[in-house]
Amino acid sequence: MRVLSKFNVLVKKLYKQKVRSKSFILMTLLYLVVLTGVMFWSEIKEMLFSGDADVIAVVNKTDFDVSQVLQNTDDYTFEYVAADAVADNLKNEDYYAAFTLTDASGKLAAKIESYDPLPLNDQQEYQNMLNQVGQMYAMSQVDLSPEQQELLLSSEPVITLNSLNEAAEDGKSADEKMAGVWISYAIGIIIYAFVATYLSMITTDVASEKGSRALEMLLVSVKPEIHFRSKIFGTFLVALTQFVVLFGVLLLLLRFTDGGNKWSFVTDLLDSLSVSYFMYVVGFLFLTILMYLIIGALFGSLVSKVEEGGQVMMPAMMLTLIGFYVMLSGMGNPDTMLIKVFSYIPFTSGMVMPMRLGATDINAIEPIISFGLLVGTVLALYFVSLSFYKRSVLTYSAGGIIEKMKTVFKVTT
Repeated sequence: MRVLSKFNVLVKKLYKQKVRSKSFILMTLLYLVVLTGVMFWSEIKEMLFSGDADVIAVVNKTDFDVSQVLQNTDDYTFEYVAADAVADNLKNEDYYAAFTLTDASGKLAAKIESYDPLPLNDQQEYQNMLNQVGQMYAMSQVDLSPEQQELLLSSEPVITLNSLNEAAEDGKSADEKMAGVWISYAIGIIIYAFVATYLSMITTDVASEKGSRALEMLLVSVKPEIHFRSKIFGTFLVALTQFVVLFGVLLLLLRFTDGGNKWSFVTDLLDSLSVSYFMYVVGFLFLTILMYLIIGALFGSLVSKVEEGGQVMMPAMMLTLIGFYVMLSGMGNPDTMLIKVFSYIPFTSGMVMPMRLGATDINAIEPIISFGLLVGTVLALYFVSLSFYKRSVLTYSAGGIIEKMKTVFKVTT
């Protein structure tokens, strides 16, 4: 009971100190601003960058009425002019761009002109417009009625998926896989941000206590293992608090803004995924953060002053960065061998395996194996780090991380 009391005191002290700190409050507010900006980017963009519609001149040298396709919007206004009125008006910025449409052996030929080079987004947007005009022009050459043209443009095939392997489970639809891709992308960002924040926090916290010699006085009355556990558990509670705050505010914004449209979109997205998927995602998320906190506490005990913290954290941050980029590569194709390999490596599986779970037709045993490896790694790291922490926390040495480990073993064995 006395040991538990000391543990509780240390955890409460660390928790209150961190959640009341200006850095925690400012970081949480920054995350909230970023979340809000992402959610309402379309509204913010319209408010900040909205202006007069771009005027586009259209020189139509065909018999086809393109006005049924090139219709005015809030962003574009089309003016149908003669060819000799284009160049000077482009130079005088009366026109933002100009389309010249001609016939090329029954196909539509389009030339896009502008005074200054067009941005990539405008180039793509104009090409999409003209592709649609070209389709309509081609159909007009075979005497299709407007109703038949509309039918051809809007018709979509009815596609069903069927696997002949009776032992295999039913495959996910494309919508379900895309939902898995986007959710796993969000989880990857959360893991990267939280690991970067709280790995640094716990490492510098232990290093500062050790560098100021305050840890020597504290360990007179508290065993190193209690101090080690309190640092990990207390920092994990701080991370959990920030996660709950951010997630709660996000749910409120989704539920009570935009007339519930964003909330409907999210519920449709979540309906595409199973309960077991979310259980795995939560498990991978928090176990990955816990694993890096254990590593951070160990790293903090190796250094002699706070300034050395960045040096020893670099290997762990590199592992996190590798996992993040592997996860990003899987957004285009989550079935690659690279994704499969890194989904089993415990230091990267928290980012990569949720993508395989949601975006591929994975066998049920594979996520169990990956999760088991992660659990086993967390436990192994905990006991190894705890044993090493007892030796290193009061050992002072210079050099890199390898030299520091060698010094600890030399001094304590």
